[in-house]
Amino acid sequence: MQSTRTFKDRIFLVIKGLAMGAANKVPGVSGGVVAFVAGFYEEFIYSLQRVNKTAFKLLFNGRFKSFYQYINGKFLGLLFLGMIVSYFSVSKILDYLIVNFQLYVWSAFFGMILGSIYYISKDFKAWNSKTIIALILGAVIGISISFLDPAKENDNLWFVFFCGIISVSGMTLPGFSGSFILILLGNYVLLLVDSVNALYDTLSDIFTGNFEFIKNEARIRMLKVLSIFTLGSVAGLVTFSHVLNYILHHYKNITLATIVGFIIGSLGVVWPWKETIYKTNADGSHILDSTGKQVIANYKRFFPEATTETYIAIAYIGLGILIVLGLEWYGQRTRQIKT
Repeated sequence: MQSTRTFKDRIFLVIKGLAMGAANKVPGVSGGVVAFVAGFYEEFIYSLQRVNKTAFKLLFNGRFKSFYQYINGKFLGLLFLGMIVSYFSVSKILDYLIVNFQLYVWSAFFGMILGSIYYISKDFKAWNSKTIIALILGAVIGISISFLDPAKENDNLWFVFFCGIISVSGMTLPGFSGSFILILLGNYVLLLVDSVNALYDTLSDIFTGNFEFIKNEARIRMLKVLSIFTLGSVAGLVTFSHVLNYILHHYKNITLATIVGFIIGSLGVVWPWKETIYKTNADGSHILDSTGKQVIANYKRFFPEATTETYIAIAYIGLGILIVLGLEWYGQRTRQIKT
């Protein structure tokens, strides 16, 4: 799986990491789709499953170069660099765009997922009764998840560790949004907003020589939550990669069909013209959680009216499709040049 990469390849790998990191933070969008469409999904899974007993033996014996080569460190390092940078930059921009231009952002994501479905399925020739059942099952699971009601926020560290394991599924399972699962578990804001902001504020304080945050119990608690969440994510990433590598090796066609189903099912989550419904009391007042936020019941979906805004949104759907097709074109061109 390892190959010699040019400087241009390395830059694009970091950019792909940026895209994966941003996608992982958006509810309903899977970073695994980026890996799948950009053509490095199997190398990604293969590299992660190399983080095993042999790798740790090399590491603990001080054979750092061998460890780095064994786990395909150059590939993983560049990819995770992009993800980390994305977490504190691109994803912040994305948060702003979702708040201020929600319809257009979701339209672009909807188009990208449509393009992903085309990209993954166009060369898939192994359709039979088993793969069709896998496709339908994946779609049903994806759709069913989108209709579940979110739970309440829970900062218990064992539960946070579990959330880390689950949330990383979006990186390894295309179409399965880890951030949306966090919403259902009630911990999206806690783990992907509040704790990240606490880390950002802490790093800013350290760079300015201000260490007063040490006395801030709430800040320390958030940092502890983020640390446990990160450990859970690493554990989940390695575990899922081993399982998926085995499944891809032994049941590749069924796995691909299921992934296409997941992606089709996720279209409901990112439908641009959706309306949030909040839980209400008998008197019509909003039900609030322990943090004072309105409790979401689910999304009401409806078809858009024929307005200028709608036409612009449809154009963004087209743009999303073109982005994926552009990635496909770039991937094919790169492979042709190397061969």
